[in-house]
Amino acid sequence: MNQDGRDRRQDRGRDDHGRDRHRGGRGDGADRGQRDDRGRTRSGSRGQGGPRRSYSSARPSERSRRSTLSRLVAFEGLRLVREEDSYANLVLPRLLREHRVSGRDAAFTTELFYGSLRAQGRLDAILAACIDRSLEKVEPALLDVLRLGAYQLLDMTVAPHAATSETVALARAEVGAGAASFANAVLRRVGEKDLPQWIEAVAPDRTTDPTGHLSVVHSHPRWVVRALSDALAGHGRDRAEIDALLEAQNRAPAVSLVMRPGLTDLDELIDHGASRGRLSVFAASWPSGDPGGMELVSQGRVAVQDEGSQLAALALALGADDLVLSDDAHWLDLCAGPGGKTALLGGLTVGHDADLLAVELQEHRRELVDRAVATLQEAGCEITTRTADGTAVGAEQPGRFSRVLADVPCSGLGALRRRPEARWRRTPGDVGHLGTTQRALLTSALDAAAPGGVVAYVTCSPHLAETRLIVADVLKGRDDVEHLDARDAVRAGVLPEAQADLDLGEGPAVQLWPHVHGTDAMYIHLLRRQPAPTEEGSSPA
Repeated sequence: MNQDGRDRRQDRGRDDHGRDRHRGGRGDGADRGQRDDRGRTRSGSRGQGGPRRSYSSARPSERSRRSTLSRLVAFEGLRLVREEDSYANLVLPRLLREHRVSGRDAAFTTELFYGSLRAQGRLDAILAACIDRSLEKVEPALLDVLRLGAYQLLDMTVAPHAATSETVALARAEVGAGAASFANAVLRRVGEKDLPQWIEAVAPDRTTDPTGHLSVVHSHPRWVVRALSDALAGHGRDRAEIDALLEAQNRAPAVSLVMRPGLTDLDELIDHGASRGRLSVFAASWPSGDPGGMELVSQGRVAVQDEGSQLAALALALGADDLVLSDDAHWLDLCAGPGGKTALLGGLTVGHDADLLAVELQEHRRELVDRAVATLQEAGCEITTRTADGTAVGAEQPGRFSRVLADVPCSGLGALRRRPEARWRRTPGDVGHLGTTQRALLTSALDAAAPGGVVAYVTCSPHLAETRLIVADVLKGRDDVEHLDARDAVRAGVLPEAQADLDLGEGPAVQLWPHVHGTDAMYIHLLRRQPAPTEEGSSPA
């Protein structure tokens, strides 16, 4: 049986060192009243004709006991996210491989790690009610341990005794003996109520403070709740969907794979245990766990990629075929890292006899792009990668490209299912700062587009200040750009059987949603660069 399935049995029958508690007929509390004034216990036999017992050298709180490997890995992941700003979706697979955690243990670790990150705001509100000091005064490592313990008690099917004892053991091993005693006291208080009772106790009233209520119930910062509610309304949906949206962002997403064009097909993936995807014509669904060990992934023929991200790239690579009014020989990915969309674009250049330039500002991210497209390059796709500033490409190569993807850096509020830590890292100020870069990149993309060329402005955020308002702001000073209806372009990348029920809104832009489409909240806006008017006022042929 896996480690975590042994918790209850192990805790009932063995002490902190794994020894049988019932040996000699004594239970867990048999030595009460048999400690000296320093808290030490006697060793040896007593009252059985044997020698008088001596005292052990260690206090009970100082005795070493390791928690399960699953919990240790989850704790290590939280530490890396907190101390090194690591991405949750990148750090956990690496830790699972390094510690050789697999099967049911890996599933337990994944739920505990991601769940604790997603529920952090709600867990902190509950922990704050159980601690007589500000959480800011609790050692960060100990707070990570407490979150892991509280999540097990309130959100998982772990036996309360196992959740508490294993968390105390984790605190002892990773923080110290005093931390273990503190954790024990706090978790016993947490365990006095179930989750609905705690929500009723700590969440603001929905009538008088609806934002605060949703913030605690769905564990999102207040500003994110407000921003997403405004985004729903701004993109033509009902604000009342906010509960469904926040709930969807707290559900673990299915693992979605993308087939590199021309390198594999669905039948081959099915042979490896995958199944057809829900929306994208290049998608496959992976049953569970990390597919990184699959040969198709190591060969670069398959990768992990959300279906919403796939549809954004396919809207330009497939859906713009009837929209491009220029020579269609040169494509551009302006913000290419880490390379998922680049690979889809690059794989589809072959059918258009086109080449692709992939630009990335950061060298380490450009190296990720190189890895993503290496197999396609070997297969004959003409893909060039370059480390450069995307905001300068429009001035350096004006009017050259028939298709331009501007997948701009954003707050990531649409990808909180996969990167739950982002909701706690981002601030409203980040959105304003990113807006400057987003406007500069869209301007550069439009300048780089050939007359008649198509630009796809894409973000993984539905925030109005990163989507519609950016496009409107950039186009204020231009008379050479027209909006295109992105809905048919997006449909070009959708499986035939998914077309009928696909709600893509009122256009012209498309906003995908986790609670509606089961994807990240990708925003896709298509624009076409128009030829400059001639002196006579007409456009050249």
